[in-house]
Amino acid sequence: MDKIITKAAPVPAGHYSQAIKHNGLVFVSGQLPLDPATSHVVEGGIEPQARQVIANISAILEASGSALDKILKATIYIPDSSYWPEINRVYAACMGDHKPARAVIPCGDLHYGVLLEMEVIAAI
Repeated sequence: MDKIITKAAPVPAGHYSQAIKHNGLVFVSGQLPLDPATSHVVEGGIEPQARQVIANISAILEASGSALDKILKATIYIPDSSYWPEINRVYAACMGDHKPARAVIPCGDLHYGVLLEMEVIAAI
């Protein structure tokens, strides 16, 4: 197993790695919409937060030798199902023709009051 750490994504605030590489797969920990330069939550609502989360995941995947188009499974946590349409729109724009398996889970309040958290499993 290899731990993945990149300064191009937020540094973990808890006892976890940004990602773990193992047997041709990379498991990316849940990413919040934090600006890696400041560690602050991106402001402006769901669209900029979703774009930041996907940018953070992309940076971690790149550091792992993977990419967004190699994602096999994505799990997105949202505080309320009313965010689903906007998240789906941003996600689709970022993923293009690639359509990995995915779950969007309304789960109530998220850490720091963010509007989404996303984790992925990708091929290397």
